[in-house]
Amino acid sequence: AVMVSLAALWRSYGVEPDAVVGHSQGEIAAAYVAGALSLADAAKIVAQRSKAILALSGQGGMVSLAATVDDAREWIAPWGERVSVAAVNGPGSVVVAGDADALDELVEACAADGRRARRIPVDYASHTSHVERIEDELASVLAGVEPQVATVPMLSTVTGEWLTGPEVGADYWYQNLRHTVRFEEATRGLLDHGIGAFVECSPHPALPFGIRETLEATAAEAVVVGTLRRDDGNLDRFLQSVAEAYVAGLPFDWRQLVPEGQHVDLPTYAFRRGRIWPNMAAAPTGDATGSAVDAQFWAAVADGDLGELAAELDVSLDDPIGTVLPRLASWRQAQSENSEIDGWRYRVTWLPVPEPTATLKGTWLVVSRDGAGEESVAAALTRHGARVLPVRAGEALDRDALTAKLTVDEPVAGVLSLFALDPGLASGGVYATLALVQALGDTELTAPVWHATRGGVTVGRSDTPVSPEQAMIWGLGRVVGKEQPERWGGLVDLPDTLDDRAAARLAGVLSRTQDEDQVALRAGGVFARRLVQAPVGHLGDWDPTGTVLVTGGTGGIGAHVARWLAARGAEHLLLTSRRGPDADGAEELRAELTGLGAQVTIAACDVADRDALAKLLASVPEEFPLTAVMHTAGILDDGVLTALTPERLAAVLRPKVEAAIHLDELTRDQELSAFVLFSSISGTFGAIAQGSYSAANAFLDAFAERRVAAGLPATSVAWGPWGGGGMVGEKLAEILRSRGTAPFEPELAIATLDRALRQDGPAVLVVADIDWNVYAPSLPASLLRDLPAARKAPAPVEEAAPQDLAAELAALPGPDRERVVLDLVREQVAAVLGYDSSTQVEPGRAFKDLGFDSLTAVEFRNVFNSATGLSLPSTLVFDHPNPAALAAHVLDQLVGMGTPTIDAELDRLEAALSLLTPDPQQTTAVGDRLRALLSRWDEAHTATETAASGPDARTASADELLALLDEQLGRS
Repeated sequence: AVMVSLAALWRSYGVEPDAVVGHSQGEIAAAYVAGALSLADAAKIVAQRSKAILALSGQGGMVSLAATVDDAREWIAPWGERVSVAAVNGPGSVVVAGDADALDELVEACAADGRRARRIPVDYASHTSHVERIEDELASVLAGVEPQVATVPMLSTVTGEWLTGPEVGADYWYQNLRHTVRFEEATRGLLDHGIGAFVECSPHPALPFGIRETLEATAAEAVVVGTLRRDDGNLDRFLQSVAEAYVAGLPFDWRQLVPEGQHVDLPTYAFRRGRIWPNMAAAPTGDATGSAVDAQFWAAVADGDLGELAAELDVSLDDPIGTVLPRLASWRQAQSENSEIDGWRYRVTWLPVPEPTATLKGTWLVVSRDGAGEESVAAALTRHGARVLPVRAGEALDRDALTAKLTVDEPVAGVLSLFALDPGLASGGVYATLALVQALGDTELTAPVWHATRGGVTVGRSDTPVSPEQAMIWGLGRVVGKEQPERWGGLVDLPDTLDDRAAARLAGVLSRTQDEDQVALRAGGVFARRLVQAPVGHLGDWDPTGTVLVTGGTGGIGAHVARWLAARGAEHLLLTSRRGPDADGAEELRAELTGLGAQVTIAACDVADRDALAKLLASVPEEFPLTAVMHTAGILDDGVLTALTPERLAAVLRPKVEAAIHLDELTRDQELSAFVLFSSISGTFGAIAQGSYSAANAFLDAFAERRVAAGLPATSVAWGPWGGGGMVGEKLAEILRSRGTAPFEPELAIATLDRALRQDGPAVLVVADIDWNVYAPSLPASLLRDLPAARKAPAPVEEAAPQDLAAELAALPGPDRERVVLDLVREQVAAVLGYDSSTQVEPGRAFKDLGFDSLTAVEFRNVFNSATGLSLPSTLVFDHPNPAALAAHVLDQLVGMGTPTIDAELDRLEAALSLLTPDPQQTTAVGDRLRALLSRWDEAHTATETAASGPDARTASADELLALLDEQLGRS
């Protein structure tokens, strides 16, 4: 009666259900709300069935288990048919029922094993074979029930199917009482049906916990609210529930509560604005005081759920307070630590955004190898205002050949690369894309460049499986956005068919009217990439058994993982690395792991070599079959995009990408419980000077998504930096902390990994300790729009327009010009490197000695270009030896002081030589060539020569000096 009344109350305020579902007896109320039963028949079923159940009283009971349904079946197996699964409410919430004495033994066994089990205060066992005793009686007393055609769709928790109404006759209500309540399955069915809000109509919310578990397990989002509370069932409580639902997006007709008002004229004076909403203090992190940990505890206290509290604290209700308090303190500290590391968990999602409407202007270059994907894209751009100039690179996809192809005689408004759409290009076109990025820099083109993929991302469960090869374009592209912002457009994933509507969306996206640079076009609209906090689901069990393979197992991270696995009870650890037993510290690690109780094999194996890996897997002992894979192997080769080569890119992709492919292919016939890929946030966010590494890790993330879509286990963890013997030294750790990504201690990282494998979480989990106040400005603002922690970060200061330095310098005398430009260089160097004052930047000190590396070099270039209005290369600090030399170069660029002087060119030669590390033979050869050059210079420029005998050293142009170099030495 309360359920149907509350449903009517919600409907009276304009909340109409799109579907209904009921749990056990609640399904009777659901059938009435759906229109499948009359009120009289619904009341009859409740009354007659309740009367019949009296015959079962005192013979059974029910127990709630915090377990998956598979674990629950395993736990109750010793009691055979005496205990059955009665209800599956969520991925970690199961109710079992059966004989009373068997349930007593089950609860005792669970307490002994540390498993959470709680008796439900009933003395009969519905949803079990006990109900068969009253089958005939129910058939008799319910014979007159006449179901009707439903007016609202109803999803059955008996069959898992949608009902039309006539199915809910007398026999259905026996089946409802006899069989397992399939509530989790029904919740998933509602989500698949597009349901985005769940309202429980009951005196006290019992189902939201299971619904939220299912939401977390499916990475779905929905509004979940109750209606009343135990001992709080008045209108105020209802309106509080309404408010919770309304602010979450559920419509509500407030006119039923608030009397209709009247229109009034606006005042003629100016409005005086003032903020009246309070500024809420940020929740503390790292301390459970006042946190969700305490909220969880006091919520259980408020509900009077002593059994739940006792199970959580692992104490008996009969224990004295002296026993309970230490356990409470220990529990609180553990929950506080878990709260901290759970705050490091993020995931990427895709959200629909308004469809941009804009036309394109000017000439757009559409770049492909041989026209693959070009026709439909060119037609779409042309139809929406662009003049399309196809650029077909042909088979020569190197940097120089592309530079020549991209040199055009007219202004370019934009570039769209289709290399990823070409099935004939290796690795999803990532090598061709790198060459294109470099060639565009060589042409000094500054128009926005977009990279198109098809299947490079997946925006939801109904989407086609992601292509990990094309995902590498997204990883590389995010680095392009950071290193070359002056020509960054974005990344766009195209639908299978580019129809008229998709073509309009593509044109709107390319116009950048909505400031979205990572989007996917689908039949349902435009989806944008967002970072959100990853939900924390119910912790289940994951215990390594048999053999666990750890690639890179003797490295810093691999060794930490191996210790954790041994401590968790792994029977046999198979650790691989390139050097195997000869790796530094390998034997010490073996001894340590053996001491923890594991058998250990350390093998030298290149896991990117398929044959070698197959041979290694064939050696796994039969008594310890392979059950899990931990792929931690990988190498770093930092370098800005302009300095990368195909060989350097391949060297980084090989141990991550090729190894993952081989591990997948060679273990598909194994019953694995875990397949864990160690990725990096460089693939999630992009990282300056890590183009190769970002592409490789983007592949791993997509690869995990594809395995999960195929029904295989996979988790890719995109890690932030590890400290304490991982991949980050103390010097780099300080730099990373100053940029907002603090390296975490390996013990806490391992704890995060442990919790990730014990939850039914997303295929790709981003784990990083990020200070968003510092880090947020380095990322696209659109990516962080749905991340509350990042929204609290201070808004980036709007950059002032570049000053007109050229005009300012032209009005100054020579010495003042040099001083102004040198001061600007020193100020920007100090800002990027964190010096307290520009006076600490010595004009003649080498950039490398000042503290520059690949990362800071690109950052300096970006801010310096912004300050000067120039388009200087990312190798700026490597092309000039020190701030004084750079200032001279910039002065020449800004004022047009003429062609470069011989001194400037010699500075360039000096800078180039300072970056080289030749072997002894090369050192001798270079010295001989330089001495020969000097001899030739002396011969050609003696004191007795006339001015006409050759160029004056004080005024020699770059061309004259280079011609002399070419003549004497040949082009190097």
